[in-house]
Amino acid sequence: MPLRHFSCRDFRCLPAAELAPHAEFTLIFGPNASGKTSLLEAIGYLGRGRSFRGAATRDLVRHGSQEFLLTGRVALAGSDHKVGVSNGPDGLQQRIDGESGGGLAALAELLPLQVIDPEVHELVAGAPEGRRRFMDWMTFHVEQGYLAVWRRYRRALKQRNAQLKSGINALDSWDEELAAAGTELDAARRRVLEVALPIIETSASELLQAPVSFDYHRGWAADNSLREAFTEGRQRDLQAGATQSGPHRADLRLRVDERLARRLVSRGQQKLLASSMVLGSVAVVAERLGRVPLLLLDDPAAELDQESLGRLMAAVAALKGQVIATALTAEAAPLPTELAVFHVEQGDLKKHG
Repeated sequence: MPLRHFSCRDFRCLPAAELAPHAEFTLIFGPNASGKTSLLEAIGYLGRGRSFRGAATRDLVRHGSQEFLLTGRVALAGSDHKVGVSNGPDGLQQRIDGESGGGLAALAELLPLQVIDPEVHELVAGAPEGRRRFMDWMTFHVEQGYLAVWRRYRRALKQRNAQLKSGINALDSWDEELAAAGTELDAARRRVLEVALPIIETSASELLQAPVSFDYHRGWAADNSLREAFTEGRQRDLQAGATQSGPHRADLRLRVDERLARRLVSRGQQKLLASSMVLGSVAVVAERLGRVPLLLLDDPAAELDQESLGRLMAAVAALKGQVIATALTAEAAPLPTELAVFHVEQGDLKKHG
């Protein structure tokens, strides 16, 4: 089990809360605005150093407090590790076993996690940026050294864009650096997707009960090198003041038949498809790490009929990992027989039953 114990203080509406999750399935139920999603968000923050709901720090610190504090005990390779994260006037602070080095990458490596929440449909219906983050999450955990390449590419991209905005045409040196890092980044994504897409497509087809496939678009023309794409697009880039080709423009595009395309107008069907992508990514990373990432499941019943919900919960159970879920009631979703149940109301969390 990845997470053995969790506590938070002054996070959103939660003055203080402690949770000892079950090794397999933990359910937190309560009415709307009771704090159950905030608790899930706090656990996600412990593993990512940011809110999966995109909230700013000022919105996460409980009213009247200066900062929030999150702590956890995480099992890895036969040992328990203590992790703590706080944020407030002094900015984000994180410690693992008393040491402050490593940054957000250290948090992600210690407590890898994925989230399925009511906004997960945006992975399908939203902008390509979300799908790039999805690809990068997998690639970070599967490809050693990927983060360094990603950071190198982002630095070079920032510098090239600054030159473009100033109207300076002396771009050759930045083109070389950006093309080298971008080609390496794209190759890493491709290696991971070669393994991941068959798994994700199978997961999606089973949940949606129709054939589903994806195409990876790397962000520049297939018949050009990235260096050539920069050269050919230079005038366009100068006019736009930004680099228009490269892995930062990549996308993962859905390919479905006409019958399924009509169904995907429904947010519930979009949620199923996006959830299948998340579950497939968890399976891919689990194979590489030798442990299943933690899955945070916020209100799985939202937007789904009972049959679809049953298929989703069966797919979640098939991962055989640790799941922490929220629901309006203890009977809102099909649940395993072995689980821990907690009730939360007005920010007060208590063991149930």
